[in-house]
Amino acid sequence: MKHYLVLNIKVVLLGFVLSTFFLACTKHINDETSEEEFVPQWAKTVVWYQIFPERFRDGDPSNNPTLEELKGADPQELPEFWEVHPWESDWYQLQKYEQKNGDSEMWKHILRRRYGGDIQGIINELDYLQDLGITAIYLNPIFQSPSLHKYDGESYHHIDPNFGPDPEGDRKLIASENPLDPNSWVWTSADELILELINDVHSRGMRIIFDGVFNHLGVNSFAFKDVLKNQQESPYKDWFIINSWEDPKTGTSFDYEGWFGVKSLPEFKEDSLGIVAGPKQYIFNATKRWMNPKGKGSEFGIDGWRLDVAFCIGHPFWKQWRKHVRAINPEAYMTAEIVDTPNKVKPYMQGDEFDGEMNYNFAFTASEFFFNPKVTSISPTEFDVKLKELRELYPKGVAAVSMNLFGSHDSNRIGSHIVNRGIENYRDWGTYFNTSIALNNPNYSTQKPKESDVELQKLFAIMQMTYVGAPMIYYGDEVGMWGGNDPDCRKPMLWNDIKYEDEIFNANGSKHKPESVEINTPLFEHYKKLIHIRNENKALQLGSYKTILADNEKNVFVFEREYKGEKIVVVINNSATEQELTVEDLNEKCYTDLLSSKTFSNNKKITVNRKYGLILKPCL
Repeated sequence: MKHYLVLNIKVVLLGFVLSTFFLACTKHINDETSEEEFVPQWAKTVVWYQIFPERFRDGDPSNNPTLEELKGADPQELPEFWEVHPWESDWYQLQKYEQKNGDSEMWKHILRRRYGGDIQGIINELDYLQDLGITAIYLNPIFQSPSLHKYDGESYHHIDPNFGPDPEGDRKLIASENPLDPNSWVWTSADELILELINDVHSRGMRIIFDGVFNHLGVNSFAFKDVLKNQQESPYKDWFIINSWEDPKTGTSFDYEGWFGVKSLPEFKEDSLGIVAGPKQYIFNATKRWMNPKGKGSEFGIDGWRLDVAFCIGHPFWKQWRKHVRAINPEAYMTAEIVDTPNKVKPYMQGDEFDGEMNYNFAFTASEFFFNPKVTSISPTEFDVKLKELRELYPKGVAAVSMNLFGSHDSNRIGSHIVNRGIENYRDWGTYFNTSIALNNPNYSTQKPKESDVELQKLFAIMQMTYVGAPMIYYGDEVGMWGGNDPDCRKPMLWNDIKYEDEIFNANGSKHKPESVEINTPLFEHYKKLIHIRNENKALQLGSYKTILADNEKNVFVFEREYKGEKIVVVINNSATEQELTVEDLNEKCYTDLLSSKTFSNNKKITVNRKYGLILKPCL
């Protein structure tokens, strides 16, 4: 499995290699009344839904990729036999075409699979997302690329042709361009379809952001292919970190730097000002294309960006890029992927780079409170202290717009995290990343979460949907999908109109007792109810925060959100037994639980089920 880790786009190095570009932290004013916020206010109010496009929904089978279109993606060698993989199939079961290839390394089979998810599939399921209560969408990379994950981009200014209705026609149009001249850039059918998606999203009062992968391109990119062909005569020769050029006279061969040594991801060159002029200008041009398409106005473009491996790019670039983005749309949202300790994240959040982050530190803290075994778990008091540190570390507004997630395309799903709780501490990202890959770790359990595991997920969801910050759901978590770290967290989405095969196979090819693969309706309804409660109560979106109770003996945690006189009290019972509080404990005379519709008043005891919570609103 060593080779799998090298080729994995989100390798463990992301966790323990720290950025060398830290700046001195800017002193910020703690007085909430005097500090001006730099974050877009709408980003405090949304509930995010992260979509991995290739695995979300196949809305147009006619555009599915062919074997030829896998060239350049890892693993680099193409198989002899290949088909679009059945959406409903058992994840670890090798299909007949895969068996014919005779490859014994499971990771190669899985990385070669394509299921056919596309932009039309997302458009078709906007009703589903709106019914769930989602108000903002984050798309993993959708730009032209041969891989399933699209982090090895061929360009930044075109949507992948296989995500649109006419892949062959789009590729012909793209071939007619001069990539250095934005005036020559065409609008392909896939590009037009993404504009349709953006319009549909906006018409529903929702927001949408793209994944910006600006640290590197793929080996199939227009720039790198030209360098490979023309060497020092290429107009892109200064874009990449070239170690040596092809020279028959001296006997030297062409060599370059790939991201963390991954040769399929040639890295951009940087100087003291950040990414060098050539790729920088290209990135700026592509940024404008999607934020103000065809010059029609920012209202027709995306609402912001999620920035991949932000710590790998120098601060000067991000400072310039932020100014460019905000000049196009003053309300644009920029969130960074920086998996690191809070103090290492802080310099990026001072108002001149990013608005918020993918809040893995929230996930680490939540795991230690809700899921860790007793020996490594934290008490309600410790939970309170760690949450306070995260809220107060950054300038005002940052905590409120950071994406409060648990899992993502770079970690095991929350259901499988709970099943495997105790294998390592989530906060120890490097070690945990490796340990939670089932293909590497024979002791990692790939079993379906039991009802008791789902119970813990429901409890976390109560906290996630009521706490400070913008909740983010990774596609499928709301219906009970499970899976280990990449690639298992990237299974095809569950839909009611598809009958899925039972999971029987283990990662090593052995078999286990059949486990049904189907939507967990009670879990879905729980998420839906929580999201609508959040959407309907401004206190949970914009409200101040106050801890009311952190009871270590009872393992109960209670906090209040307040906005313009509207108050919500959230009670979290993290213990294995039912707990009781009184109305007097919570400062009001009467409360209604928004989850159960029960009313508690006078001296009546407030009972909280084991491993569950209450969302209490004062009676009118």
